[in-house]
Amino acid sequence: MFQMSRAEFERAVDDALADVPDDFAQLLVNTVIIVEDDAPEDDPDLLGLYDGIALTEQYGGMEFGQLPNVIYIFRNPTLRICDTRDDVLDEVYITVMHEIAHHFGIDDERLHELGWE
Repeated sequence: MFQMSRAEFERAVDDALADVPDDFAQLLVNTVIIVEDDAPEDDPDLLGLYDGIALTEQYGGMEFGQLPNVIYIFRNPTLRICDTRDDVLDEVYITVMHEIAHHFGIDDERLHELGWE
């Protein structure tokens, strides 16, 4: 397990988000990204989670009173599978992009086909 402070991990998430093309980043309205130390108890090895309504499921945009979409990135499970700082940065990047893809309605099967496991 690689050790990395929460602040450095959050910077890695911010750096991954900075790589999202502007055209796509603008479509992340009403979406927040939250770093949590641990994944839910029922899936402790989960690296990230998208909780929201994908753009492909929304009707004409945001509805009044709609809660924000949330992308969770889980720090400890990520650190557990990484041996180096570069491993962490790569895994954070992949996880952030994977969860953003869910926001755009791309499911795990299609992500797997595209090589984004």
